Amino acid sequence: MIKKKKINKAGKEIKDLPNQILGIFTNNPTKNFNYKQISGRLGIKDKQSRKQVLRILYDLLEKENLTEVYSGKFKLRRKGGFVVGTVDLTAHGSAYIIVDSLTEDIFIPQANLYHALHGDVVKVLLYAAYKRHHRQEGEIVEILERSRKTFVGIIQITGNYAFVVSEKKQMPYDIFIPQGKFNKAKNGQKVIARINDWPANVKNPLGEVLEVLGDPGQHEVEIHAILAEYELPYRFSDEIIKASENISDKITSKDLSGRKDFKKVTTFTIDPDDAKDFDDAISTRKLENGNWEFGVHIADVTHYVTPGSLLDKEAYDRGTSVYLVDRVVPMLPERLSNQICSLRPNEEKLCFSAVFEMNKEARIVNSWFGRTIILSDRRFTYDEAQQIIETGKGDFAEEILKANEIAQLLRKERFKKGSFEFERVEVKFNIDEKGTPLGVFFKESKDSNKLVEEFMLLANKKVAELVGRKKENRGALLNNSRTFVYRIHDKPNSEKLESFARIAGRFGHRMNASNLKNISFEMNRVLKDVQGKREQNIIETLAVRAMAKAVYSPHNIGHYGLGFDYYTHFTSPIRRYPDMMVHRLIAQYLDGQKFKEKEKLEEGCKHSSDMEKRAADAERASIKFKQVEFLADKIGQAFTGIISGVTGWGLFVEIEENKCEGLVPIRDLDGDYYEFDEENFQLIGRRSRKSYQLGDSLRVEIARVNLPKKQVDLRIIE
Repeated sequence: MIKKKKINKAGKEIKDLPNQILGIFTNNPTKNFNYKQISGRLGIKDKQSRKQVLRILYDLLEKENLTEVYSGKFKLRRKGGFVVGTVDLTAHGSAYIIVDSLTEDIFIPQANLYHALHGDVVKVLLYAAYKRHHRQEGEIVEILERSRKTFVGIIQITGNYAFVVSEKKQMPYDIFIPQGKFNKAKNGQKVIARINDWPANVKNPLGEVLEVLGDPGQHEVEIHAILAEYELPYRFSDEIIKASENISDKITSKDLSGRKDFKKVTTFTIDPDDAKDFDDAISTRKLENGNWEFGVHIADVTHYVTPGSLLDKEAYDRGTSVYLVDRVVPMLPERLSNQICSLRPNEEKLCFSAVFEMNKEARIVNSWFGRTIILSDRRFTYDEAQQIIETGKGDFAEEILKANEIAQLLRKERFKKGSFEFERVEVKFNIDEKGTPLGVFFKESKDSNKLVEEFMLLANKKVAELVGRKKENRGALLNNSRTFVYRIHDKPNSEKLESFARIAGRFGHRMNASNLKNISFEMNRVLKDVQGKREQNIIETLAVRAMAKAVYSPHNIGHYGLGFDYYTHFTSPIRRYPDMMVHRLIAQYLDGQKFKEKEKLEEGCKHSSDMEKRAADAERASIKFKQVEFLADKIGQAFTGIISGVTGWGLFVEIEENKCEGLVPIRDLDGDYYEFDEENFQLIGRRSRKSYQLGDSLRVEIARVNLPKKQVDLRIIE
C-alpha cells in the first residue's frame, strides 16, 4: 500500500503528496512531466521518495486524473467536454466563465485565457476537477465573439511607438500603437483605440487610434469618453439625418384611413420642464352614463419608421435613448423625436392609443386599442400639473383632478395586489453653459408624476393582456399562442433578500425575507419607514439591487416587481425600440395577421435588454463624473456622511447634503490593521477591535480628487 506522504530532507513527513502532484499538473495543464521533473519541483531528492512519486503518478493515471502521453510522461487528463460561456475577467488577470446551463462558474487561470477579454463569448475545454481547489477549471480554446474592439484610454507616446492605457480594471492589457497609427494624438490625451491584431505569442494587442477625444478632465471630453466606453454613439451620420429630413410632416387622407378621430376630445401632455420628445398624451371626457373615458395616446413612430429602413436599423442598433447628466442622446434624429412624432400642443399628431371607459371606482368597463389622430390642447410641466392638483385651479382643472383621482385609486389597488413601491430620490445638478456643476438638488416624485405613471402602467398592462391572455377571458381579442414582446421581472434571489434584510436591520428596520409571497409588503413597509431619514438613499439603492433585473423577452413570466401577470412597454416608442416592436405586433394582430419571425424577435429582445443596461451604466457614469467634479474644488472641506458600503479595500461614504460618494481607503485607517468582516458588513481593527460598519455616521473631509478616473478619496476626521 502506498503511503501518501512526502519526505523532505529533514526526514519530516509532509502530507497530501498526491494532491500536491496533481496541483502541478492543474497549474500547468498543457505540459507533460515525468517523475523526475515532478520530484524536482517538489524538492524530493532521495531515491525512495522518487519511486513513491512514480507510484502516485500511475495511481492518478488509474483514477483517470492523468493521461500517459508516452512511456513515463504524464499530462492532466481533460474531460474532453466543451462549453460556451461569457468571460468575467478579474482584477488579478484570471477569469471565470459564466455558462447559463451550469450552476458554478468555470475558473480560467491567466495563462489559459487565449487573449480573451471581459465580456467575450468563448469556447472552453473543461479539465478534470481538482479536489483541493474544489472548483471546475478549464482553458479557452476559441474566441467566438468579441464583446468589443474599441477601448477608451490615455495614450502614452514613447518615441516612435505608443501604448493606450485603459482606466478600466477589466481591461488589463495596454494596446500597442505603432508609428503612423497615432491619428495626430498627443501624449496624455484621451483617445478611442481599436484592436486590429493580437498574435498568439505577443503579450499586448496591436491597434490604432480611431479618434482623439481631447485632454482628460474636460467636460465634453469626459462625456464623449463615457459614451465611447459603453460603445454608444453621440452623433447621427449624414445619411441618417438626410433620411429623417426626407420624411414628410404632412398628414394625408391616406394616413387617416382606419384611424379614430380624437381631435375634439380634451387632450394634454405632462412632462419634465426640459422635455422635447413628448411620447404620450392623456385624453379625458365625461360620458353620458356618468363614467369617464381616458385615452392613453402614444406617438405612432412606426407609421414613419418602416421595418428594414435606414432609420429603423439605426433605432434598432441604438436600442434606446441615453439620458446623461447634461444631455439626451436620442434613439431617433431630432426631426422625428422632437418634431414629427412629438405630441406637441396645437398640432395634429398620429398616435397608437389605448382607450378605457372607467367607473368611479377606477374599474374598466370597456376598452379599445387602435390607431388614432389627436390634437393636444395643452402642454403641462409636472410642476404646473402639480399646482392644479394642489390648488384645484388652472387650465383643464376638472380633467386633471379626475385623472389624478383615478390614478390614486389605480395606485392603491396596485400596491394592494403586491406591487413594490420604489420611489428613489433622483440626484440632479445645476450645470452652467460650460458643463460645470454649480449645485446639487434632489428630484422627488409628486402626484403629477404618479398620475402619468399610473396611466402608462395601465396601458402597458392592458396591451400585454390583449395579446397574452387566453381568448375566453372577457375583453381579450387574441390568444396566448401569439408571439409578443413582454417586459418580464423574475422573483428576487433569496440570498440577496436575506442580505438586504440584515442591512435594513442594522438601520433599525426589521424585515421578514423568508416568505416570497409577502416580500412586497415587507419591502414597501421598510421603504416607507426610511422616507426622509438619512439612510433613505442607501436603503432604496440596496433594495433595487436586491431585486432581479427586468428584461425584454418573448417568453412571459410576469412582472414580479409590479405584481402584474402581463406587462409590456408600449408607451415610449420615441425613445425605446421594444415599444416600436410592440406597436408593430399589435397592429399586425389587430389586422388579423400572423407573426412568423419568432427567432428574430427573441434576438431583438436580448439586444434591447443589453442596450438598456449599457445606457443605464453610462448614465450612472456621467452622474459619478459630475459628483466628482462638484467636489474637486472642495479638498479639505468637512462633511457629515454615512457609510454606504464596506469592502476589503475601504469604506464608501455617502455625503448627506449632496449624496456624493467617496472612498476612505483601508490604508488610511490609522492606528490598527483592519480586517474585512463580509458577513456583517464591517471593518474590524485586529488589535483595538474598533469597527466601522454599514450605516455608521462619520465626519469626513475631501482628501483627494481624481477627475479622469472619477474617484474621490475621503479622510475620517471624527
